[in-house]
Amino acid sequence: MSIYEEVEFEDLDYDPVTQTYTYPCPCGDKFSITLDALWDGEDIATCPSCTLRIEIIYDEEDLPPLREDDDDEEDESGGAEEEEEEEEQGEHKKQDDKGEEKKEEDDHNNIASVLQKSLTVK
Repeated sequence: MSIYEEVEFEDLDYDPVTQTYTYPCPCGDKFSITLDALWDGEDIATCPSCTLRIEIIYDEEDLPPLREDDDDEEDESGGAEEEEEEEEQGEHKKQDDKGEEKKEEDDHNNIASVLQKSLTVK
C-alpha cells in the first residue's frame, strides 16, 4: 500500500494516558500509532476509518520512555494504596511530633512547678 504523507514525529499529538500518537486524517478521523509500536521500530500509522496510511519520521532517541506494567491493575491500585498509606503515615508523624512537643512542654512546666515549690519551701 502507498503512503499518503510523511509526517514528522514532532507534528503528532500525544495522549500520555493511552500512550498513543495521533494525526488528523483528511477523512475526519485520526491516524494513530502507539508508543510501544514506535519503540518496536514501526513507523506506519493507520486510520481506522479509511485506507490511508502515513509514515512517521522519527529517531528513537526522541521517544519518551514506556511506562512499565500498564496492564497490571493490581500494581496501579497498589500504587494508589501505597500513596495513601504514605500520606497517613505522614499525618501520624505530624501528630506524633505535635504530641512530643506537647509532652516536652508539659515536662518543662512540671519541672518549673517543682522548682518553684522547692524554692518557696525553704
